[in-house]
Amino acid sequence: MPALSQTRNTTIRPYLLKTLPNKVMLLHLPRMEDHGIQRTKNGPALAGHGAAAVGDAITTSMNALPEELRKTLTWDQGAEMAQHAKLSIDTGLQIYFCDPRSPWQRGTNENTNGLLRQYFPKGTDLARYGPEELSAVACALNNRPRKTLGSKTPSEVFSEHLS
Repeated sequence: MPALSQTRNTTIRPYLLKTLPNKVMLLHLPRMEDHGIQRTKNGPALAGHGAAAVGDAITTSMNALPEELRKTLTWDQGAEMAQHAKLSIDTGLQIYFCDPRSPWQRGTNENTNGLLRQYFPKGTDLARYGPEELSAVACALNNRPRKTLGSKTPSEVFSEHLS
């Protein structure tokens, strides 16, 4: 299941949770309180999108799912996963990392990025969107039939997994 987290104003970073084919979850990461002030070199991220914020958002969304649907998470080489060990403990997910410059290792994520670009063109400031707007986009994508799912929607497949 690709899900997205906002890591910078203009970047969408997906991750893949294997057991839920093509289901999209968009995570809203509000800016941290100290955003915009001069930061210390090698200090903590001040944009609200550092490893702690991403880990907390993923933990909250994954722990809302039934345990049998939380298996693995595949990520690229982003620094926002610096706390992956804590995330694994908090969620029970096995976490894997793709090799650098190897988009074929995350084909579902790449496809989902293309679908998301219909809503958020490259260069879009994602900070303008709140949780409600992100939920509406996720809902639209989750109710769009997919060839890879035999023309079912990700929401239909998700419901089948739950029953």
